[in-house]
Amino acid sequence: MIVHQISIFIENKSGTLLRVLELFKENRIQLIASTISDTVEYGIYRVICSEPVRAYEVLKKAGISANLSDVFAIMLDNHPGRAADAVRHISAEGIAFSYLYSFMLGGKGILVFRTDDTEQTKKVICEKQLAALDDEALLSLGNADDTEGK
Repeated sequence: MIVHQISIFIENKSGTLLRVLELFKENRIQLIASTISDTVEYGIYRVICSEPVRAYEVLKKAGISANLSDVFAIMLDNHPGRAADAVRHISAEGIAFSYLYSFMLGGKGILVFRTDDTEQTKKVICEKQLAALDDEALLSLGNADDTEGK
């Protein structure tokens, strides 16, 4: 039900994002999804990848400021309104979203998010039978996507 996400703090200057991506490349760590939010001085680069614990260790060894955290990932059918339905279930319980991003993988919509109440969110996901993913399930979807059409 939980996916490991790395939040990487990068300066808003040329080359800092490339340094992170080159480290992942050199260590054969596959990106599954990523997003950047920025402030004036730095950005927060949130990453879901193939080996999050090893990726975190690689970054720390390189002196890059990063945190490893748990987030939720749920899989949705590829139909308009499915994200709204999922968010409605969680919001109806008075749970607030800290952040959310989405992407398509293996023909399915994936919502990645963090809330202000982890335990209540887990309960809602179970009660509403939302298709929660863990690291392994998310990676499997990505690998299945890579083999389509080959």
